[in-house]
Amino acid sequence: MVDGEPRPWLPSPSPAMDEITFKSDTVLSDVHLHTPNQRHLMVRLSGVGQPVFLSQFKLLWNQASQTDSGAEGGNHRAHHAEVTSPARSSCSSEGVSLQAGADATSQEGVAAQLDEDGDLDVVRRPRAASPSKPSGPPRDKVHPMILMQEEDDVLGDEAQESGPYDVIKIEHTMATPLEDVGKQVWRGALFLADYILSQRDLFQGRTVLELGAGTGLASILAATMAQTVYCTDVGADLLAMCQRNIALNSHLTAAGGGVIKVKELDWLKDDLCTVFYDDDLTDALFKTLSRLAHRLKNASTAILSVEKRLNFTLRHLEVTCEAYDHFRSCLRRLEGLTGGRLRFAVEPVDASFPQLLVYERIQQLELWKVFVEPVTEPIVSADTAS
Repeated sequence: MVDGEPRPWLPSPSPAMDEITFKSDTVLSDVHLHTPNQRHLMVRLSGVGQPVFLSQFKLLWNQASQTDSGAEGGNHRAHHAEVTSPARSSCSSEGVSLQAGADATSQEGVAAQLDEDGDLDVVRRPRAASPSKPSGPPRDKVHPMILMQEEDDVLGDEAQESGPYDVIKIEHTMATPLEDVGKQVWRGALFLADYILSQRDLFQGRTVLELGAGTGLASILAATMAQTVYCTDVGADLLAMCQRNIALNSHLTAAGGGVIKVKELDWLKDDLCTVFYDDDLTDALFKTLSRLAHRLKNASTAILSVEKRLNFTLRHLEVTCEAYDHFRSCLRRLEGLTGGRLRFAVEPVDASFPQLLVYERIQQLELWKVFVEPVTEPIVSADTAS
């Protein structure tokens, strides 16, 4: 102020209700990022007030014999867009007509494409008529509708409804802080689900324990063939979301008679995020695997799904993935353990198994198997001892 008096504090104006605010501390899965906008159906608010969305993932049962993966990396995004995005097909046909118009114009000569100043006259898509001129920048109109608020009875009548057998329905959130990324669907879960569905004999009648189950997608599909599936993660709100997703897809597991039990299993007594983002959590995962393996009487197999996330680092001045490197070092240390009553063997899984879910399968997705077998001690007789 001119007279030198202290400026009074005024609260900053709050943003409008319909303004989209991007926060630097939130992340969004590529699975949701590549989903067409019209497939984002908001169904409710969670118990902690987060918007919950419902997505449907198509199961390609008839394409079990097709191999669309491996070193090249499969990609069913085009098929997904064709099935679920009619708006895109209309846009593409409109683009074809515009291209045809441009070709016809080129046949009349270059002069026909120039305006009165001699500049190129670009053919543009006609804009839809608007009743009023918007004051701000143009953007897509979004009309969210909250269908329900979560209450004590989180299942409701919709859990009793049977759905199609070629679709799995998953409730999830969108962009979340790192500690809540388990509420999203990630490509690693879809990649693991592909392997489970393509190896039915391996999981038939078995007992399966999923660590870090997130929304429960892989556990649900494993229960279509396994006898019992323990779906574990941490956080009451996330576990409630798992229960909802299990109820929404009960028609898929009913035929095989598989039972899914949702349990809380905390690797650390602290906030968690996705496993392969943090070295401490990766260490906690392998400690949990070792601890569980020592409690089992029979041989077991652990299957780890990981997506390499490459970043340019100033330390190395090149594109690296330090979290993935730490994960591989943990695998080597686990395999090198000696002197105990268990033997660990590690091997990568060939990614040539068919893609049975519609998503973008990229080269950075990997599966690793850890075989756990008890060490049989040699029997020492009295004669050999002497």
